[in-house]
Amino acid sequence: MKTENPSTYEEAAAVMGRCGAEGLTLRIRGGGTKFGWGRAVPDPDVEISTGGLHRMREHNAGDLTAVVEAGARLDTVQEAFAQEGQMLALDPPTAGIGDGSGAATVGGVLATADSGPLRHRYGAVRDLVLGVTLALSDGTLARAGGKVIKNVAGYDLGKLFTGSFGTLGLVVEVALRLHPLPARTGTAIGTGDDPAVLARGASAVAHAPLEADSLDVTWANGAGAVLVRLGGADPAARLAQAAGLLSGAGLAVDIDEDDDDVWAAQQLGQRGHGGDAVVKVSALPSALPEVLAVTKALGGAVVGRAGLGLAWIRLPTEDEAELVAAVEELRRRLAPAPVVLTDAPAEVRGKVDPWGGETGPVALMRRVKERFDPAGVCAPGLFVGGI
Repeated sequence: MKTENPSTYEEAAAVMGRCGAEGLTLRIRGGGTKFGWGRAVPDPDVEISTGGLHRMREHNAGDLTAVVEAGARLDTVQEAFAQEGQMLALDPPTAGIGDGSGAATVGGVLATADSGPLRHRYGAVRDLVLGVTLALSDGTLARAGGKVIKNVAGYDLGKLFTGSFGTLGLVVEVALRLHPLPARTGTAIGTGDDPAVLARGASAVAHAPLEADSLDVTWANGAGAVLVRLGGADPAARLAQAAGLLSGAGLAVDIDEDDDDVWAAQQLGQRGHGGDAVVKVSALPSALPEVLAVTKALGGAVVGRAGLGLAWIRLPTEDEAELVAAVEELRRRLAPAPVVLTDAPAEVRGKVDPWGGETGPVALMRRVKERFDPAGVCAPGLFVGGI
């Protein structure tokens, strides 16, 4: 396998074009934090690293927008935005099991549609992308969208490439929407050991006009919590309101005004550790009681976006056969919700389809693949339906 490290968009397009012309399979690599996601596939002929594309092209603080190259580290650009009292409202884990070699990049987060607790208020990756520049396997550079929030010109390739896992082409540049950084934050925490009561508390908060930054749930070792983060100049009154809702649902309540560690733990819970496996569930919020109940029955742990229906369930993997059975049980009990295996040891990934079979509009996905990667060289076999 040959590694390419382009430092300009034109170099990246030339590498992509050569692979397409010669039929060389390729894999795109950012920080490697999600290196094990998707189907287990053989090493490609060429690996393209985005490490040389790490610059911030523009930060338009007055417009709350920025343009960054795909290989820019997420934590690095966040530090730059914070100096202007701003943030990119994406907070997925910046490290992962991958191969332990790097930190999350902007391009890697876009390609995998990764997200964190801030998704509750600010939306998913696709909602924060204003425009993209792409290198395709025919050697061309394509641009779509813009760098202003009201721009609607062109086909929305940013949304199309979000979550494509590098199977359509290489994102080399992203224009992003930013938001003000909250002056203060605090978290109302409601704890209990009954999944139904936790779900009731989460629902009460989700339907209240609190404008919470994050609304999460956590469960491990027979007990759990609902976490409500509120930000602003003085969130005390809204924190008290959230605490009242959680208490009214039957949960024991506390308020943490120094809450960074609470949310760092939620982010960390989205990744596997020490050989554990993690599955991501995309269900309706009303399915939360069943998600917690089946996690409890399988001896797992969960963190999730309580108001959105997203959950990451961590399962121990001491026995590979038991893990496969646990994933199948989750898929049976939570159907039709997608249950996707993300982090897992390589030997486990070879025994269970991480995507759960040909889910979604696979025929349409194949046509899109043929349009953007007609040579079929971009990460073949990694994605749903072998795309």
